[in-house]
Amino acid sequence: MQLKGVINSRISKPMRSLHNHLVRICYFRGHGVHSPFVYDLVRQVFMRRELLSGDHKLYQALREIGVSHHRAIQLQNLAIHCGYQTFSIDCAGGDLCIASKALSRTELFTLAQEATAQHTTIAVLAPYADNERQLICRQLETAHQSTTVDNRGYLLIFNNHLPKQHFRI
Repeated sequence: MQLKGVINSRISKPMRSLHNHLVRICYFRGHGVHSPFVYDLVRQVFMRRELLSGDHKLYQALREIGVSHHRAIQLQNLAIHCGYQTFSIDCAGGDLCIASKALSRTELFTLAQEATAQHTTIAVLAPYADNERQLICRQLETAHQSTTVDNRGYLLIFNNHLPKQHFRI
């Protein structure tokens, strides 16, 4: 009987991983995304490789704190696409709050509460940096009352009128 548990655990982990990858592949190009808002994000933001026209201050600030070129483009395009005029890094304020890897657990929860109260969007960078960060992000997703989008590089937490949904892209 113990052997059966060992075999199940060995098979179970790869199967969970496969399911995770299949869900992300399906959503990557917008297939299976039943939210028009998130579908537009996938097609207009996540799939773009170049910056949209407009102000690029967010892109420059993200590059200065070590965010990769590709992720900085995505977040800048998100700001342009959603019409966010202002942003902040590691503090509440602005239309888009960026939570860098430097924030502690307590600081991240405080930022999330303040941003929720102000109805601003949060982008939590590196949600899979380590086990603790991954656990924190799962707790934020579970407690949140609106739409969240996880694309591995960052977790977007929208604080607007959208229904409670979670997308892994």
